[in-house]
Amino acid sequence: MVHDDLTGKVLGACFEVSNELGSGFLESVYEKALLVALTDVGLQADSQVPLKVVYRNKVVGDFFADIVVEGTVLLELKAVKALAPEHIAQVLNYLKATGIEVGLLVNFGSPKLQYRSLGNRLIA
Repeated sequence: MVHDDLTGKVLGACFEVSNELGSGFLESVYEKALLVALTDVGLQADSQVPLKVVYRNKVVGDFFADIVVEGTVLLELKAVKALAPEHIAQVLNYLKATGIEVGLLVNFGSPKLQYRSLGNRLIA
């Protein structure tokens, strides 16, 4: 997959946060902790990044990516019992809307960290 080295570092930071905090916190707590962990390993990470959804050259919606790392990997964080198909669809739609090539869907809500790496199939 594209950006394997970067996604490996990001997932390493996710596992650090999961191991140190465990499950049971709100998504916002994991987001803030992950920003600290990503910064500690020397990565540029921005949270709540505003993104526009464009349809026929008109902005039809706004959303906020939980975290974008190095401008190339989008992170969608969850704190739920288990990942669901709609979570995967959400990340794929975000990738499609932004043109970002790689997305990581990360769930801190279960006792064992869950993640999915997803690619934007629209990028050549």
